Amino acid sequence: RVLARSRKRPAKIYVYINELCTVLKAHSIKKKLNLAPAASTTSEASGPNPPTEPPSDLTNTENTASEASRTRGSRRQIQRLEQLLALYVAEIRRLQEKELDLSELDDPDSSYLQEARLKRKLIRLFGRLCELKDCSSLTGRVIEQRIPYRGTRYPEVNRRIERLINKPGLDTFPDYGDVLRAVEKAATRHSLGLPRQQLQLLAQDAFRDVGVRLQERRHLDLIYNFGCHLTDDYRPGVDPALSDPTLARRLRENRTLAMNRLDEVISKYAMMQDKTEEGERQKRRARLLGTAPQPSDPPKASSESGEGPSGMASQECPTT
Repeated sequence: RVLARSRKRPAKIYVYINELCTVLKAHSIKKKLNLAPAASTTSEASGPNPPTEPPSDLTNTENTASEASRTRGSRRQIQRLEQLLALYVAEIRRLQEKELDLSELDDPDSSYLQEARLKRKLIRLFGRLCELKDCSSLTGRVIEQRIPYRGTRYPEVNRRIERLINKPGLDTFPDYGDVLRAVEKAATRHSLGLPRQQLQLLAQDAFRDVGVRLQERRHLDLIYNFGCHLTDDYRPGVDPALSDPTLARRLRENRTLAMNRLDEVISKYAMMQDKTEEGERQKRRARLLGTAPQPSDPPKASSESGEGPSGMASQECPTT
């Protein structure tokens, strides 16, 4: 099947090779897990004194095999889901070939929205089919590949940021606050002893690096998966910037301007965050000083002015 697809679409041959490698890797891991307990049981049986009772490993493998057979679907269920997948694919193709009028833009049941709903159902159905077949649901897309991060000189910070950008689920793009919190948590947990200014510089550099890596991955995924069956025969031409020096110079200037503006935005919000935190610390300090008990000494009577404790002039009682 991979050969047939690569012959039809030779421009995506590396995508198909990646899909094939992913499937083979998943099957090899599953075979290793199945062969490991079997090898241990055969080595025990070949000993000089074979046990009369079945070992616990054998019973465990039997239990796991029975559980796998229960979770694995029957041939009839798998065949029914495959037929349903084929129906969904045919309906999606029909909706893609249908023209979208301007009057349908505000229609909640337009062909575009129907196609989106069918694609979501198709993804859920594909996941269920993979569960019944007991195989991996990875499709070999670039967006599913893990991004290794080694951008800083601290391995603890690198591991924390790598865990952040490779979260399971949708392709999330972390903001500067997420990266800064990840750097601060790593520094606090592993007692790196870095000042706050250095943590902010690390977070800014890591945020730029992570943004570039995620953008490249999304761009490659868009190139490999853009369009539908109607655009399979499309062959992009040569980049016009290669033959037009004016356009190439303008693109370089725009990129430089974009990077400078990105640095300005990051510095602006980093300073705003520092001012906000400093203001909160000052408020807490003022609140603590305001609630502290003030030392109050009782006023003493002044013998020179003749005033009493209340500040009034003392009067002598007349003696009779």
